[in-house]
Amino acid sequence: MDRRSWPWPLDLLAAAALGALQTLSYVHTQAWWLQLACVGLLAWRASRAAPGRAAMMGALYGTAWVAAGTWWLFISMHRYGGLPAWMAVLAVLALAAVLSLYLALALAGFARWRRGRPLGDALLFASLWLLAELARGVLFTGFPWVATGYAHVDGPLAAWAPWIGVYGIGAVAAFVAALPALQPDRSTAALLRGVALPLALLVGPSAVGTPEFTRPTGAIAVTLLQGNIPQDEKFDIEHQQAALDWHIGMLGTARTDLVVAPETAIPFLPQQVPEGMWERLQAHFAHGATAALIGVPLGNDAEGYTNSAVGFSPSQPPYRYDKQHLVPFGEFIPRYFRWFTDLMHIPLGDFNRGPLEAPSFVVKGERVAPNICYEDLFGEELAARFADPAGAPTILANLSNIGWFGQTIAVDQHLQISRLRSLELQRPMLRATNTGATVVINHRGVVTHRLEPHTRGVLEGLVQGRQGNTPFATWASRFGLWPLALLALAATLLLMRRRAAP
Repeated sequence: MDRRSWPWPLDLLAAAALGALQTLSYVHTQAWWLQLACVGLLAWRASRAAPGRAAMMGALYGTAWVAAGTWWLFISMHRYGGLPAWMAVLAVLALAAVLSLYLALALAGFARWRRGRPLGDALLFASLWLLAELARGVLFTGFPWVATGYAHVDGPLAAWAPWIGVYGIGAVAAFVAALPALQPDRSTAALLRGVALPLALLVGPSAVGTPEFTRPTGAIAVTLLQGNIPQDEKFDIEHQQAALDWHIGMLGTARTDLVVAPETAIPFLPQQVPEGMWERLQAHFAHGATAALIGVPLGNDAEGYTNSAVGFSPSQPPYRYDKQHLVPFGEFIPRYFRWFTDLMHIPLGDFNRGPLEAPSFVVKGERVAPNICYEDLFGEELAARFADPAGAPTILANLSNIGWFGQTIAVDQHLQISRLRSLELQRPMLRATNTGATVVINHRGVVTHRLEPHTRGVLEGLVQGRQGNTPFATWASRFGLWPLALLALAATLLLMRRRAAP
């Protein structure tokens, strides 16, 4: 087909529509096939475009993809941050447009270096796609929300997670989508060649079954708190005492092995709570059989502040975990952007970072590793705690508050992210959240206990700890994402070289 057979406005409109459409698969995860279809159509059109047009297609596809997948950022900036609506809309679009530049460069390179040979071109497309996703997920602190792999948490490609992680799944998905789309004709032979290998990659691992890389340890009973505190009340002095009383009351009545309260469940510094309350709370868990993990800010003006989790247990001194991967604009202010954050009225906007390799909180012999909200988007950073398999976490625990985003798809999206982490590391994940999703996830990424989102309640469940490392945990704990980046770069350079050869 001639590259001019579609008018350029139609190509660009189609790219934007496909980018927005594929975001449905990040909530309705049984529609994982939709993500493949959208990427396959994009690869088909990019293969028939000049580099400049392909770059514009990538920019529009990426902008629509990120904007449609993260539109709820508007709520935090406008409703809770006080930013004018028009400015909040522009901020979401600007973020999406900037993040789409990686995909624009990838598609321009694909259009420039493809050879017209389906297998090689599909490999080139997948390699460049992987580089674009890695760049978005790592550079400038990274923003990997709605990365390709999360669309496949309930699909057959999820079987690849303990081997190659979420970005590896994204690369396999790009190849599986591209190869059928890049066949030079629609003959039976071409279709068979284009379908056989993708089908093997798609269903092979799941059909064979994912090995049990980990083995069970002990089981503990847990209580997870969901206060459902409206975000506009959380830091309002008129409502804070009632919210504090509820969390303190639930912490005091829990009788399981571990009770977990979400991120900033106590929105005060310990020195700011009513006199004697913090000491009474600590004394309560110094005796008995229950341990507690509580989200609370820590620090002072002299040393700075941290978004933290504090653990109390009868068997050990107070435990402390400080959030390491902070949210840009929400928890730290990038250079030259203080003017932007000053326009919003969001408290606790500039924190200190905690260490990457943090110790676990020991509960009945189980090593519980907390992560706070946004941190579970970065599987390679969680994997850093698995460098020593003997001391690696047996249970992961996410403490979140995404009340900033209202009753939106952000709740479901964050749940899928946590489920992917469980698949990568074959560890159960506890999620104690302010508004949802408060759940227990087993090491296979299956939700075993669930609390209705946007309600106040208490979830009790039993969680089975696991020990041992998956292949992903082994290589990512030592090298981060460099193996994937170097593999993608090497493949791209090799295919470029072959293209340039006579």
